[in-house]
This record gives sequence, C-alpha cells and structure tokens, in this order.
Amino acid sequence: MTPASASDQDIRRIAHGLATVLPALHRALDRRFAHDADFPHPRLPEGRLALLRLVGEREGITVREAAGELLMKPNNVSALVSQLVGMELLERRQDPADKRVAHLYPTAEARRRTAQAGELKDGYVIEALHALTDGDLDAIGSALGALQGLARRIQP
Repeated sequence: MTPASASDQDIRRIAHGLATVLPALHRALDRRFAHDADFPHPRLPEGRLALLRLVGEREGITVREAAGELLMKPNNVSALVSQLVGMELLERRQDPADKRVAHLYPTAEARRRTAQAGELKDGYVIEALHALTDGDLDAIGSALGALQGLARRIQP
C-alpha cells in the first residue's frame, strides 16, 4: 500500500473538518434558537421540522415523494403529516385524479412561523459574521457555492 498523496491528505483533512464543523454550526444555531424568547411557539422535533421545510420548498409534494426525499418510510411521513395537520401547520389535499394520493401544503401559520424562525437564525449568523475579519468573510463567501455543490453531490 502506497502512502496517500498530499492532495489525498488535504481532501481527508477537509472532509473531516466539514463533517465536524457543519453539525457543530447546526447545533449552535439550534441551541441559540431554543433559548430565544422572540420565538414564542413550541419547537418542533427534527422530523416534523424537516417535513415542514420540504413542503415549504415543494408545495404540492405527495407523501410518497416526501418520504423519498427525507429517506423515510411513507407510513412514518404519513404519521408526521397527521401530527402537523392536527397542529394546523400543514394541509393535506386529495388528488382529484387519484383519491388515494394526498398533496401537502404549508398553512399560512406555518409560513409565518418558518419565516420568523429563519429571520432569527439569519440574525444569529449575521451577528457572528460581523465579528469575523474581512479575510474570513471573503473565504466563507467564496466557499458557499462550492459547499452547495458538495451538498448536491452527497445526496443519494
């Protein structure tokens, strides 16, 4: 077995760094958000939140399509849908051509809460970015496009 080249070592270092820092950033945002009195609504468990985000991005998505996107079983997504419908955050509309199929839509309340949560989280990041150097800001700004491409390549 030959030793890894410098570029392979760099790639491993970057991969490890990303796999470590991205979840830490996500946890930091979640923790700060969990303690923010400016968002008076109950915090949703991750599964419900992921479904609500997906439906907000792809209004009219079916339960089966949502299950595929979220890598979950359709019956589990259906249970989450029922919970969110009960909370008046999601609407389930029957497909006119196939009564067995339901299309999902966020309610106005879900849109309002999602926007409010997004503004708060953006504010936390903006506040932290103001504390960085111009060089750090340039590096992060330059990396955004590459990180988005990386996310697309990792998805199954």
